[in-house]
Amino acid sequence: MGPLLNDITVNGEVIPAAAIAAEAQMHAAPKGKPGLAWRAAGRALAVRALLLQEARRRGLTPAPVTEGSLAETEEEALVRQLLDMAVLPAAPEPADVRAAYEADPGRWRAPTLYEAAHILFPVRPGDTEALAAARAKAEVALAELKRAPRDFDRLARELSACPSREAGGRLGQIATGDTVPEFEAALNALAEGELAAEPVATRYGLHVIRLDARAEGAVLPFEAVAPRIGEMLAKAAWTTAARDFVASLAEAAEVTGIDLKAA
Repeated sequence: MGPLLNDITVNGEVIPAAAIAAEAQMHAAPKGKPGLAWRAAGRALAVRALLLQEARRRGLTPAPVTEGSLAETEEEALVRQLLDMAVLPAAPEPADVRAAYEADPGRWRAPTLYEAAHILFPVRPGDTEALAAARAKAEVALAELKRAPRDFDRLARELSACPSREAGGRLGQIATGDTVPEFEAALNALAEGELAAEPVATRYGLHVIRLDARAEGAVLPFEAVAPRIGEMLAKAAWTTAARDFVASLAEAAEVTGIDLKAA
């Protein structure tokens, strides 16, 4: 079968189909619909190209930052510097913060507590061969657990790359924010005692996840969460402004192979 997408060009810069295929491994799509991952990957790479072109047009010099063991690449630094310069949304008004709380007070709760277990199959970001191998192993383990759920402890000790393997994959009590967003989203989608139907991808690799227990936190008063709501609204405003900025770049660009305006 031929490629799902051809090459993409952004103002004459070619993004090869092979690069799109590699990027598509990092985008989720329903089984049997790989085209969705391809299109998401194509849009992501095209937007990245637009931003880098604009950064260079403005004469920006990359100044990578390092946080702990994580260091920006020069291209990541250029994108961040460009967005810091070009995306300047207004701060939310106090009335907006109050309205956001009153629209859904139940959204603002103390941290939810979870008891969960997982089996980690590690993958370095961008390593498509390792990802395919890890997915095959994770799916075999998951199929075995669906047949024999009580084997989770044994399989975690045998297969998991996480230190929790010594406890049969059990993570103990964790709270909202203790794990990466993809992992927490998977926990929130499960009923107590349920096994995730598919391996869950995070920056660390693929996880087979079981939720053992969940205790939802109590609703918090407005005063306790107002700063957090303000931050949320500010981030939403930034996201909207960034999307508008990218749309303006796409409007002025010559792009073939993908429709950025539709995205």
